[in-house]
Amino acid sequence: MRKFQHFNYLSILLGRVFTLYIVAVVLMSLLRLYLLLSHESLSSFAIDELFWTFLLGFRLDCSVLAYIFAPAVVISLIAWPIQLNFIRSFLYPLFRFYFTIIFILLAVFYLADYTYFSYFGEHSTLMIFGVFDDDTQALIKTALSNYDLPRVSLVAVIVLVVLYYFIAIVIQRDKNFAVNELQERPSIIKQLGFFIFLVVATGLVGRGSVTLFPLAYNTPDPTANHLLNNVAKNPIFALVDSYNAYTKSKSGHYDLIKDMGYAGRIEDAFRIHAQKDDINETNLLENIKYQTAKNIEIEKNPPNVVVVMVESFGMPLLAYQSETFNIMGRIKKHFDEDIVFNNFISASNGTIVSLEPLLLNTVARPKSTSFAQSKYVNTSFYQASAKVYKDAGYETSFVYGGDLSWRNIGNFMLKQGFSHVEGRATIAKTLGMDEEKISHDWGVFDEYLYSYVEQKLNNAQKPQFIFVLTTNNHPPYKIPLNYIPKSLQISNDLEDHFTGSANLIRLRLRDYAYAVDMAGKFLDDVKESELAENTVVAITADNNTVEGIMRYDDYYTQAKKIPFYLYLPEYLKPDEEIDMGVASSHKDIFPTLYNLTLSDREFSAMGTNLLDKTKLHCGFNDDGVLVAKDGGFKVGKASSQAQKECERYYKATLAATEYLIKTQK
Repeated sequence: MRKFQHFNYLSILLGRVFTLYIVAVVLMSLLRLYLLLSHESLSSFAIDELFWTFLLGFRLDCSVLAYIFAPAVVISLIAWPIQLNFIRSFLYPLFRFYFTIIFILLAVFYLADYTYFSYFGEHSTLMIFGVFDDDTQALIKTALSNYDLPRVSLVAVIVLVVLYYFIAIVIQRDKNFAVNELQERPSIIKQLGFFIFLVVATGLVGRGSVTLFPLAYNTPDPTANHLLNNVAKNPIFALVDSYNAYTKSKSGHYDLIKDMGYAGRIEDAFRIHAQKDDINETNLLENIKYQTAKNIEIEKNPPNVVVVMVESFGMPLLAYQSETFNIMGRIKKHFDEDIVFNNFISASNGTIVSLEPLLLNTVARPKSTSFAQSKYVNTSFYQASAKVYKDAGYETSFVYGGDLSWRNIGNFMLKQGFSHVEGRATIAKTLGMDEEKISHDWGVFDEYLYSYVEQKLNNAQKPQFIFVLTTNNHPPYKIPLNYIPKSLQISNDLEDHFTGSANLIRLRLRDYAYAVDMAGKFLDDVKESELAENTVVAITADNNTVEGIMRYDDYYTQAKKIPFYLYLPEYLKPDEEIDMGVASSHKDIFPTLYNLTLSDREFSAMGTNLLDKTKLHCGFNDDGVLVAKDGGFKVGKASSQAQKECERYYKATLAATEYLIKTQK
C-alpha cells in the first residue's frame, strides 16, 4: 500500500508544480502583450503577424520554464523508489522554497528587462553588463532621478509577498493526501511510464525544437517587423546570451574570423574588403594602407581639425523640425549651409563601442566588449587616428566632459596618440569655475565643454587635432537652470511615433534640444571668428538612443541614423559635388577627413573616403544592421543586389578587422 500511496503523493505534488508552470506561462504571455502595447497598438499589425509572434514567444517561455521546472521532475524521480516518510515531508517545503526563490528572481529579471527594453527597444544585450564597467555612482543617481524608486520598491515588495503566498497556497500539504484503499492503484509499469513521459516531455519542451538546433540557439524571426521580432524573444534567454557573449569577449576566446566564415582563408576577406583580386598576400595589412594626395595649400596652412561626438544625437527626430518644434536650435542653419551625410549610421548602440572603433579606424565588432576593458587595455594601436595627425605635426587632444576614469578611457586614450587627455576636472579648473555648479551627473554641461575647446583653439601655437565627447542628452536629462528651451510642441504625427512615458519623453527632448543647440552655438562661435578660415569641424553622434522611444516607418533604414556633419574652410572645399546620401558609418569618418585635411600622408583604416566614388560604400552597425544605397536591412535579410554586396563586404570587413586587431603588438 505504501509505495502506491507514495507514487500518488508524488503525482499530486507534480500536479501542483504543473499548476505553477501554467500560471507562469500565462503571466509571461501577458507581460509580452503588455510590452508590445507599451510600444504599439495591436491594430498596427496583421493577425497572422501577432499569431506567429506570440506562438514563438509561447514556445520560448515554455522552454525557459522547462529548465526551471526540470529539477522538480528529477528530484521526484529520485524520490520515487525511496519509500520513507521523511522524504515526503521534506519535498513540499523544499519545492515551496525553490519556486519562491525562482519566481522572485524571474520577477527581478523581467523588471530589469522591461526597463532596458523601454530605453533601447530590445531585450538585454551585451551592453547591460556594461553596468559593471560604468560609472556606478552616476547610474544610481540616474535611476533615482528617472524612476519613482519608493513606488517601484513598494510595488516590488507587494509582488514578492503575493508570489510567496501564492506559491505557499499552490504547493501546500493538506491532510487529505492519504489515499483511499479503494482508489485505483497504478502498476509499476504505469508509474515508470509516467516518469519517463515527464522526463522526455521536459527535455523536448526545454529544447523547444526537434530540428538540429535547440530553439533558443537558433531562434527565427517570426515576422518582418523589428518590434514584433524583439517582443517575441524571451528575456531570460536574451540575458543568458548576453552574459555568454560578455564573458567570451572578456576572456579573449573570440574568433570573429571563423564566425564570418573566413577561417583558413583570410586572404579572401581582404580581397573582398579591398575590392580587388590582386592583393598583397605576404603582408595583408598593406592592403588597408592608403596615401592622401599632395596638397600645397594644406602644407602651407594645415587646418585645425575638431571632431565632436554628441551624445545620442539621432537623426530621425530632425524630420519633425519646425518653428513650433524647434529641436535643432542653432545647429539648423549650419546643417542647411554645410555638408551633412544623411545616410549614416552609428557603429554601435553604445557610447564606448562606437567611440573606440571610430578613433582606432576599425569597425565595431558584434558581441565584443570595449578595448579599454579587455586584454587590449595596454595596446597602442598603430592605425589610431590621433597618431596620424600627431605624425603630421599636430598637437592632439582628447577632451571628455566627464570623468576620465569612466570605462578607463583616460589611460587608454593616452596610448592612442593623444598628447593631452582632459576631463571634467581640467575643464572646470581651466575655466576657473566650480566643478559642481557646472556639472550634471555624468559631466560638465555641454556649453562649458565647448567653451574649453574654443579656448584651446584660440590659444594654440600649432595645428590642433581635438576629439570631443559630450555628456548631455543622457539620463537623467538635466540641463542648466539658466537655459531657456525653445518651443517643443509635439505634433500629432510625432506623438503617434512616440512610445512610453510622456513626461520622460519631454525631459529627453529638452535635453536633446539643449545638446544640439550647444553644438550649433559652438559652430556659430567658430564661424564668427578667425577660426573659420583654418578650422575643420566634424560633428557626429555615438548612437541614436531616442530609437527606444520611437516607432519607425522603416526601422532598419531609420533607427540607427546619426549625422556626419562637416564644416570646411573655403580652401579645403572639394571642387566636385559631394553625394551626401552615400551609405556610410563611423568607420568612414577619418578616411574622409584625412583626404580633406592632410597632404601626402599615409594611413591605415577599415573605412573608405566618402568622396571616392569608385568605392563600394556601406554602413555597418555591430547589431547586424547595415545600410546600403537603397536602404537599411538586417544581416541575413539582404533583398536587393546592393544589399547583398554590402552584406558580403560587411562580413569580409569584420574578418579583416579581427585580423588587424590580433596582429597588434
